[in-house]
Amino acid sequence: MTQQYWVGDFFVDISRNQITHQDDTQILAPKAIAVLTALAQNQGKVVSQDALLDTVWANTVVSPNTLQRSIAQLRKALGDDGKVQVIIKTHAKQGYSLESNVKWQHEEHTQTPPQTTETLNQPVNNKSDVFQFTFKHAAAIIVSVALVILAFISLSEPTPAKLEIAKLNALTATDHRENAGIYSPDGEFVVFHRYEERLCINNIWAKSTKTQEEFQLTQQLNSHGSHTFSADGKSLYFIQEQDCRQPITQKQCYKLMGLDFAKSLRGAQTPTTLMECKNTRISTPIWMQGNQIALLQQTEQQWKLISYALNEQQSRDVYVPNEGSVIDYDYSLADDLIALTHVDGDGNYNLTMLKPDGTVLSQNQIELPPEIAKHRYIYPNFSPFKDRLMFSTGRQLFTLSYEGKISTIELPVDVPMGSPRFHPDGSRLLVIKGFYDRDMASVSLSELAAHYQDPLRDKHQQLYTIEERSITSEGGATFQPNGNLLAFYTFRSGIQQVWLKENSKVRQLSNFPLDSFIYGMHWANDGQSLLVNVSKELQQLTLAGETQTFSFNYPIEQLFYWDSQNQTALANIRINGIVKFAELDLSQLRYTILTNQPANWAQKDSTGRLVYTDGLDRFWYSNTLENTLIETLNEQGSNLQFVIDNDIIYGINERFQLWRYSLETRQFNIIGDMPRNIDYLSDVRGDKAFISLRIEAKKELAELVLKQ
Repeated sequence: MTQQYWVGDFFVDISRNQITHQDDTQILAPKAIAVLTALAQNQGKVVSQDALLDTVWANTVVSPNTLQRSIAQLRKALGDDGKVQVIIKTHAKQGYSLESNVKWQHEEHTQTPPQTTETLNQPVNNKSDVFQFTFKHAAAIIVSVALVILAFISLSEPTPAKLEIAKLNALTATDHRENAGIYSPDGEFVVFHRYEERLCINNIWAKSTKTQEEFQLTQQLNSHGSHTFSADGKSLYFIQEQDCRQPITQKQCYKLMGLDFAKSLRGAQTPTTLMECKNTRISTPIWMQGNQIALLQQTEQQWKLISYALNEQQSRDVYVPNEGSVIDYDYSLADDLIALTHVDGDGNYNLTMLKPDGTVLSQNQIELPPEIAKHRYIYPNFSPFKDRLMFSTGRQLFTLSYEGKISTIELPVDVPMGSPRFHPDGSRLLVIKGFYDRDMASVSLSELAAHYQDPLRDKHQQLYTIEERSITSEGGATFQPNGNLLAFYTFRSGIQQVWLKENSKVRQLSNFPLDSFIYGMHWANDGQSLLVNVSKELQQLTLAGETQTFSFNYPIEQLFYWDSQNQTALANIRINGIVKFAELDLSQLRYTILTNQPANWAQKDSTGRLVYTDGLDRFWYSNTLENTLIETLNEQGSNLQFVIDNDIIYGINERFQLWRYSLETRQFNIIGDMPRNIDYLSDVRGDKAFISLRIEAKKELAELVLKQ
């Protein structure tokens, strides 16, 4: 087989896994080159995903995600755009095609771009032609000089990082959920949260990396989020969340806690409260030199970086954006350096390197490559790669230079994982992997009410019907207006996509790229299309699979409602890093702020009046002059969403009771008890309600051992 060929003016060398363009050579994964070669052999023709998988990954079981990742790598190397698709074109539900010209050549031929006959035979007959010829040569010299300059500049660009995995070790294999894993400073222990769902208890555990013995460090902690060690490994610090006794601005209160690690290994201990916040949120504690704890703190929706001095028991600001908000940060003990990502007042996404005293060393805008969604925020950690951070988008790993440049990491592990934590010696890294199994179910409201009113009812009786089941997450089920279709989203194809169900038949409607996530979906008034918030960007999706993107210049955090007739939508949006509740004008790509805080959920009634819940789960109803609190529904709100059908609000309270409230008559009543593993209420039509049920949520710690 010929080992070299041209795709347009890109020279492909199969034997070296290289793509060269104007003296710029890139090395790609062999499988990516094999995919390109298979497409080149069928230039201009559509090659199905199955055919490509059978050709490139013969006798190997892989998911379609693996192929899509190779396509993304090829598009980046070829300077292609996933949206415009000039070179590699995606054909929905069919496959891919290579649209550029392909010229095959033998190995003894030189790397000279194929020239057209018109160029080769052009005569030089007059002064004008001579001038053109001379000008072309001058231009070529200028281009050559420019390429030399670019090559010199590129020396400072980060080269692609490589991680070669020797083996994958499972560190925990229980029926519980483990997350937030970190190594102890000496690397001898892994510390993590373990949530026992049957008992609804969350505690911190430790596991010896040598003996595999486990130690429960706390008792009924109910703590979530990350934790951090002091440099000597003697103390462990973390955030504890609990219900506020008298909520004022938030339902949860937050405490910075400390724990003696050595004592906890001998028996579970009660942690010590170091700092408590009742009106602000704190998260992401990291111990720093000088016996300080760095923390993120949120005040009026803006996040800032603070530090808490353990000796003085006082906090101070380290970095507060003039406008915008901090997104994430990490700290390097070895370099005494902070890396911080934030959104500024112009909506730009930046990386700031600073010292713990707040001195800014550098600040650069982060340049997201095509394979990372436009509004995707990243959460980088320090890594063994010099002057580069590391982060994950789910199934893809990247490095981020201190100058804001992103490079892909080749990693042969096809499982979603969070940003990894490296062992102190850099020889291995800790990751969290797992899955979320959620089913769609329906409930008859009349049967539920009859059962609830029966004084002899069996509280353990199953009153729901599973409508759609897979081994992954199904959710967001909504009825088609004036139709029989049911729209929902699921990971059953490997990537979260929109699917349609009619009677017993289901089909995939969307074809979103790798690492896409859906944050809300709503039918059009006529039932002929859906508005989907995919990767925080709104796309209108027709029943034929055609899409239209509404390119707002800011992230759409959550889509609640869509009025297709007036082309307006209700959503939480992030303006310069601050999340606010707004109404969107899709025709003009404009917004109107409704509240300066995010809503928990929102809908509109038949007259177009707004109903929403705030951060305290209180219900508000819009009137001509101002929004009115629906006092009857105090204590009935929760994070399980609500639905309005025929001007009746249906919701689920924190006691897992389904209720209804008429906006017209203002009558309220409890319908019945819902299963305690309910995730949320997604839709109601007449006597039928759709819910999402959590079947199993599995997270576990794993360790990737690197080749030395």
